[in-house]
Amino acid sequence: MGKKHLSLIVIPHTKTTTRTLSFSKRTLRVAIWGGSIAAVLILGVTADYLRIKLSSQSYGALKAENQTQKDAIREYQAKMGTLESKVKGFDEYIKKLNLYAGITTDQKLQEFNVGDYPREEESAANAGPVQPPAAQIQGLQNRADDIQRNLDTLTTFFESNRSFLASQPSIWPTNGWTSSGFGYRMDPFTQKRTFHYGLDIVATRGNPVVAPADGFVAEVNRSGEFGNSIILGHGGGLTTLYGHLSKVGVVSGQKIKRGDIIGNVGSTGKSIGPHLHYEVRINGKPVNPYTYILE
Repeated sequence: MGKKHLSLIVIPHTKTTTRTLSFSKRTLRVAIWGGSIAAVLILGVTADYLRIKLSSQSYGALKAENQTQKDAIREYQAKMGTLESKVKGFDEYIKKLNLYAGITTDQKLQEFNVGDYPREEESAANAGPVQPPAAQIQGLQNRADDIQRNLDTLTTFFESNRSFLASQPSIWPTNGWTSSGFGYRMDPFTQKRTFHYGLDIVATRGNPVVAPADGFVAEVNRSGEFGNSIILGHGGGLTTLYGHLSKVGVVSGQKIKRGDIIGNVGSTGKSIGPHLHYEVRINGKPVNPYTYILE
C-alpha cells in the first residue's frame, strides 16, 4: 500500500510547464507543528518586547516624576530657609525691643498686647510628628505674621516713649571690628581664662567715638586699666563706659545726644593696640552690650 501524500500543483503565469510538489502527510504535520511552535515563539518574543518597551516608558515617566518631586522638595527647602531666617531675625529684634521696653515676662508681654510665645524647649516638646513641608512652611508663615504684628505693637509703644528710646544705647560707639566679646576669653596678658565685661572694638587710632544714646557725662577718668575713660549716664541706672581713649572730648556733667563725638580711639592703659573697650552697665553691673545694639 503506497504512502498517503498530498500534491501541490504550481501553475506559473508564464508559458513554462506546471510543477507538481508532493508532500507526505507526515511531512505536512511536521511543518504545521513547526509553524505553530514558531508562531508561538514569535508571539512570545513580541509580547516580551512590548512589555519591556512599556516598562521602559513607565520607568521614564517615574524618573521624570521623581525629578519633579526632587525639584519641589528643593523649592520647599529654599522657602523654609528663607522663612526661618525671617522668623529668626524678627525674634532677635523682638528680644531687643522687649529689653528696651522692660518687657521681660510673659505677663508683661500680655499687658502690652504681645503674643505669648512658647519657649524653645516647650516648642520642641509639643512639636509632635514631623510635619509635611507645606505644613511647616504655613506654620512658619503664621509665626512670622504674628511676630510682625507684635513688632507693630512694640513700635507703637516706642513712638509714644521717644525720650525713653533715645536714652537706650542702640548704635555702635565706633567703626571697627570686635576682637573680644562679652564673656569668658583668654586674657592677652596672663593667658588665663577670665571674664570680659564688654566689647573690644579694634579701630584706627584717633577714630571718633560717639555716644550711642542720649545722656550726660557722669565721669572722666584715667586709670592703669582703662587709661583715658568716660562713663555716660543714661537714666534708670543705665550707664556706658568707654576705655583706652587717646583723647577725651567732653567734661563731667556735660549733656550728650546720640551721635555726639565724646573722644577718640587709642591704646592708653592696659592695652596691646588701638581699640575701644565698651561696656553697658545696669545699676553698676555689666551686661552684654550687643543685646542693645539695633544696627
